[in-house]
Amino acid sequence: MSRKTTRLEDLARMAGVSISTASRALNDNPAVNARTKQKIWKLARDHDYPFRHYMPAGPIGAEATIALVAPRPQGREGRLSDPFFLELLAGVGEAARERGCDLIISHVTPATYEDLLAAMTTSRADGVIFLGQSTLHAAFNRLVETEGRFVVWGAELPDQTYCSVGSDNTAGGRRATAHLARLGRKRIAFLGDLDPPEAMQRHRGYLEAVESAGLGVDPELIVSAHFEVESAEASVDSMIRRGLQFDGVVCASDQIALGAMRALQHAGRSVPGDVSVIGFDNVPFSRYSRPALSTMAQDTMKAGRLMVSKLLDHAGDVVGRSERLPTDLIVRESCGG
Repeated sequence: MSRKTTRLEDLARMAGVSISTASRALNDNPAVNARTKQKIWKLARDHDYPFRHYMPAGPIGAEATIALVAPRPQGREGRLSDPFFLELLAGVGEAARERGCDLIISHVTPATYEDLLAAMTTSRADGVIFLGQSTLHAAFNRLVETEGRFVVWGAELPDQTYCSVGSDNTAGGRRATAHLARLGRKRIAFLGDLDPPEAMQRHRGYLEAVESAGLGVDPELIVSAHFEVESAEASVDSMIRRGLQFDGVVCASDQIALGAMRALQHAGRSVPGDVSVIGFDNVPFSRYSRPALSTMAQDTMKAGRLMVSKLLDHAGDVVGRSERLPTDLIVRESCGG
């Protein structure tokens, strides 16, 4: 027996509003408050009401719509101007295009659980991709209890119940550091912001590789730098002025690596003659820097396809299990071999 079609009148009755109010809510009319819209849109999704077709159609009929939401910036997370996130955005966009989907970038920058819930329940999108956890790991665990149509780009963290897609950052940090150790570097520094989850995992890999190589961990060689060229340049300037001895630098991102190389070159240090430098991300400028930057590549095209497919192909109310993508060592001029 076929399932009874949900009518506009049914939605209005279930929401306890008039038919005209339900209609205006589905059309995102500003006369209807956000809480009422959230309620009616959730009812429409739960009862298979074709509200996307009820609203005015766009110029091209899309198979689905995916919203991209960046949490409030912490470190690099949430910064759409970051070269890596531009690459990731391209990966998601290409994947969405291949599937005949629209991709929208939200103006929302969630900072709390309530913000996340609003981003989900006030969106007409079929699924949401969040760019990074920021400080919202616990909030995402709470969100997935009622809203499963989302995936997070970022690290997999302890006790995680939501779906995330990201690179194996620990293995990447370990491989980058081990490569410099194999080149004979003895005083290898780690440069990066340790608060964001992904950078924290890259740092963990660095520590494992330093210990495995028998070099010993020197806390002075672990130096804070934000995901910005200028911040990294200032940090390395400070290292040099303090007389800190180092012959290798593992950087938490390519932007940090570029800043490190600028500082070294301004101080008359040769890269890679005096100091080997390796980054993380393999953004386009890394191959064009002088010297060309060795780096750990993240596969943004594969990540985009994976996140889009998880949103569109999942069965049930929850997207599915988390995925870790391998990183690849790209050897160029900056590490000397």
